[in-house]
Amino acid sequence: MTDVPGAAPEPVPGPGAVLVLGEALIDLVPTADDAEARLAQPGGAPANVATGLARLSTPSWFAGALGSDGFARSIERRLVSAGVELGLCARPDLPTALAVADPGPEGTGYHFHLQSTATFQLPRRTDVERFAAVYVGGLAAVVEPAASAVAATASAAAAGGPLLVVDPNVREDRTIDPRDGARRLRELCELGQVVKASDEDLARLWPDSTPDETCRRLADGGRLVVLTRGSRGSTAYTGSAEPVSVPAVRVEVVNTIGAGDAFMAAMITWMVSRGVHPGGAREFTPALAEEMLGFASRVAASVVAQAGTEPSLPAHA
Repeated sequence: MTDVPGAAPEPVPGPGAVLVLGEALIDLVPTADDAEARLAQPGGAPANVATGLARLSTPSWFAGALGSDGFARSIERRLVSAGVELGLCARPDLPTALAVADPGPEGTGYHFHLQSTATFQLPRRTDVERFAAVYVGGLAAVVEPAASAVAATASAAAAGGPLLVVDPNVREDRTIDPRDGARRLRELCELGQVVKASDEDLARLWPDSTPDETCRRLADGGRLVVLTRGSRGSTAYTGSAEPVSVPAVRVEVVNTIGAGDAFMAAMITWMVSRGVHPGGAREFTPALAEEMLGFASRVAASVVAQAGTEPSLPAHA
């Protein structure tokens, strides 16, 4: 980034810091007492990941955009209270995007209010070499003008430096072009050294292949690929080695919103704490993959077993 005369210098990330690029928005979720009422809850997959990283004691830098309304102030309070660094955020004078959650037996669907909001006015980050890892994904990867910023930042990370971690987190809505969005997410997955995706994500992005076939193909390119299946657990694909599967931790389900983001934050925390570098995705042994998946599953379970979306470290991390 270019220094502005008279402006305060940007804070410098320390060792092991993770850059999270993407949206922070408001989820409107049904309340337990009244099916017709909606609770405004800070969300957005990247903001959830940034918060989760900080809650897991991983230095977390959120490069998003925070607007000028009361919702933006709620989002900022949540991020700051978790310990997320916001010095790289844009601050446009616009309202915050809304996602209306619609939980059902097959998962949670969303209807979005995105246009003319601050949420997607993302800064472009090309100085990614200062970070141990860069996370991209979510709505910001497919909604302009954020999508161009995400693509540029991901390309800079893939060219050398940090570990590029991609979670496509596919969302469908009348305001999102399904073909263009799928193309952008496929390109990000091909760039990433680590890809975490649900079986539903992969079925939407590569409908002509099974999720297992897609994971094997992506892993053959030297990536670490993790497939999540909700209550059916997760599987890691590491090149020519046989996939490694770990069951989901059994808990009484209170909430599923944010569980996948907690799993992602736990994966990144595990990799950064062990110094996994961009080429290190090729070096995952089955034992390491099993250890990482087990840790991430326990962290995700801490979200599923409560009403909120804030993860916590397992008792035996």
